[in-house]
Amino acid sequence: MSELAGRAHRATDSLHSMIYFAPEAEEQLVAAGLRPGRMTYFASRSAPMGAVTAGVTTATFVNFNPDLVAKYIPRAWTLASIDAILAARLRSADLALRRLLKDATDSAELAELAELAREATTVLTPEGRPLYAAHAALPWPDEPHLVMWHASTLLRESRGDGHTMALAHAGLSGIESIVTHTATGRGFTVQAAKQLRGWSDEQWNAAAHTLQDRGLMRGEQLTDAGVAQRAAIEAETDALDAAPWDHLGAERTARLVDLGKAMTRTIVANGAFSVPGVFAGPK
Repeated sequence: MSELAGRAHRATDSLHSMIYFAPEAEEQLVAAGLRPGRMTYFASRSAPMGAVTAGVTTATFVNFNPDLVAKYIPRAWTLASIDAILAARLRSADLALRRLLKDATDSAELAELAELAREATTVLTPEGRPLYAAHAALPWPDEPHLVMWHASTLLRESRGDGHTMALAHAGLSGIESIVTHTATGRGFTVQAAKQLRGWSDEQWNAAAHTLQDRGLMRGEQLTDAGVAQRAAIEAETDALDAAPWDHLGAERTARLVDLGKAMTRTIVANGAFSVPGVFAGPK
């Protein structure tokens, strides 16, 4: 079922990642004690793992400059407790989804999507997947829109952990992973990737030269070998993400995809992603 994994991911990922752009998240996390800006992203996504070091956050988030992460972690843990951060994040999801989904918040379709997504998570396992394992230890919320959000979060973090495995298998460092993904033309622009992930021009160019020496890039473009490597990484990521969709089966997975796309269209139409954020996007 790995061929459906990418489709299912794309259909549900925005329902999780809207939190990184929602003004409600900044408001609630700052009210909990964090500083506005990047600290709220790094702390809220790391918090399920506990008061971890900057190194742990960098290792699990993969493609951020470690120096950037170290500006905010572990200082965040001195400003707000883990429990306060987690509570603020869940409140943020509640407020943001109610605003973005509007009448769909209490719809039968949303409840069905929540049930399907939660069922898909029942076969996920923690081995080698630290971000997923941390989030999976959190209690399930009760309301369907929050069940949907939590399930989408578990599915996203599990897939992301698998993607990290695939990147490591390919021998790419954190910066090399974002350089090659940007070169596919399907991710950030070069300038946006540098800014959002905290890499200097010198660091980016050094990584690009290393990739050129390995035959993976020519200038700012991927070589045939580089294109093949990125395709292999995506295929391996899909294969490592197949279990939830094998469990649901083709028919229920297709239904989840349809419902997820419809809910994504709704939140986008109502302003999701219209506020600049620190998106936990491509690795």
